[in-house]
Amino acid sequence: MPHSSQTSALPHRAAWRGFMTSVAIGALLALSACDSKTDDSEDDETIGKETPVTETETQPDQESEEIMVTAQKRNGYTGAVQYDMAMAPPQAMPQPLPGDVDRENYEDFDENPVKIVTDDPVSTFSVDVDTASYSVMRRFLTDGALPPRDAIRTEELINYFDYDYALPDSKDAPFKINAHLYETPWATGTQLLHIGIKGYDIVPEKRPDSNLVLLLDVSGSMDSPDKLPLLKKSLRMLINEMGENDTVSIVVYAGAAGTVLEPTKGSDKAKILGALDRLSAGGSTAGGEGIRQAYALAEQSFKKQAVNRVILATDGDFNVGINDPERLEDFIAEKRDTGVFLTVLGFGRGNYNDLLMQTLAQAGNGNAAYIDTLMEARKVLVDEMGGTLFTIAKDVKIQVEFNPLQVAEYRLIGYETRLLNREDFSNDKVDAGEIGSGHSVTAIYEIVPVGSTTRWTEPLRYETETESATPATNGEVAFVRVRYKLPDEVESRLIEMPVKADTAYATFEEAPKDARFAASVAAFGQKLKGGAYLKDFGYDAIAAIAQKAKGEDEMGYRAEFIQLIKLAESAAALPTLETPGGTETQ
Repeated sequence: MPHSSQTSALPHRAAWRGFMTSVAIGALLALSACDSKTDDSEDDETIGKETPVTETETQPDQESEEIMVTAQKRNGYTGAVQYDMAMAPPQAMPQPLPGDVDRENYEDFDENPVKIVTDDPVSTFSVDVDTASYSVMRRFLTDGALPPRDAIRTEELINYFDYDYALPDSKDAPFKINAHLYETPWATGTQLLHIGIKGYDIVPEKRPDSNLVLLLDVSGSMDSPDKLPLLKKSLRMLINEMGENDTVSIVVYAGAAGTVLEPTKGSDKAKILGALDRLSAGGSTAGGEGIRQAYALAEQSFKKQAVNRVILATDGDFNVGINDPERLEDFIAEKRDTGVFLTVLGFGRGNYNDLLMQTLAQAGNGNAAYIDTLMEARKVLVDEMGGTLFTIAKDVKIQVEFNPLQVAEYRLIGYETRLLNREDFSNDKVDAGEIGSGHSVTAIYEIVPVGSTTRWTEPLRYETETESATPATNGEVAFVRVRYKLPDEVESRLIEMPVKADTAYATFEEAPKDARFAASVAAFGQKLKGGAYLKDFGYDAIAAIAQKAKGEDEMGYRAEFIQLIKLAESAAALPTLETPGGTETQ
């Protein structure tokens, strides 16, 4: 997993914990009069230990609920497992009403700092094709509030959109480097270095077979219209895209985990959809055991020439069993060497654990998306199914070396949680992000050219001029390197390209539309995070750039983005709200 620049702790709510402690004491006193016994040893089990699920099984959880797992025999099918809750007598722990407690969890990080080229000329990071941050941002704005600043990963906002980058000349490389240099719209005297790569797109007729294991959270926390019901509707779309040579399995977890559908051919859609439709929510969330069973099933039905992937759909609220993020991360990291990849789909609000979702996806050679609407589900699971399921390159790293004769300072916009050490670039043991079929990846640097009157830092009194190594490189602004591995290889490959100063566009308006639109998204992301480098560049100016550079917009995503800018401007007038972990909205 790529190392982030910050390490954050999970948020705590002291007041809520105090309340729950008092309630727990009362519940324990009431339970002492009962004959029922709870085996607390379950929480100490490791992920690797079997937890058998019989046709009729009762397993107590930490909230004294009994999760009844009963085999359903409908239409001759015996594979589905129905999870129902047999509520305990009045001594059961009361659950908070919806909206009582906001336990959403996002990684705490600061924006990338300014770097002085003479001191630190090399920037290294892992690619990020996730789009979860964009959907979370949209959900907050649609609700009339600005998102928490830590929920905004600017690179995920930029990479939500497709860009018309040049594709490789041959199939020997999965992508090629594209670069643009143009004026910064929000500041005078600086430029934007825009780097983009796009993976080749696999046409549907030639896509490989898929071995998919759907790992679905059916715990009580998923009992909300924007959780399990939306999850089931979303996965119906994906199942309808499966071919006769594809296989689909379903594992569910609540207080216990169980296989509800053994590997089934994609052509038998009635059987797959029947198993999906019979799922209902109830109980606590033993996510760790579900992950173990899902990977075991994926390995059992592994296909060498196919896409082998676990799709985890959850709100991320793992609250019983193996719920330590580090232990889950370690387990998934071990499993990625088996050739089984991971996709994480987030659902719901109030207890959405974005930090855990990102951690698991990055550890499992995977990607993460947040499904807030049925349209987003279609985008991720149908329109961009190739990018979501079919990895064309793994451990993709980007390194940019700036020429001190041309560039005085720079800062990377976004990718704060994907930063790597300089030496990590050439180390094939260091994990990095994956790129799927047709995925676009964009990185934008704001740079200060040598000689510009604009400087973020004061020049040194005794600073000496840097002499060039070779005259041939004097005209280069930067040198871009990309390392990647093909999905079934262990040694990385390298592609590289210089960026020449004389390729810069004279004005911002002359830059390609896609570059200008990406700049508007970069500005919006920075604005939502506080806009430390935007000065008085406002939402109106951002919307104007996006409107002029919208270009072709077949699915309406760019038009929607412009509307979100306007919603953010309206929401900005609302009071600042504190969220868990000390994160604040603007």
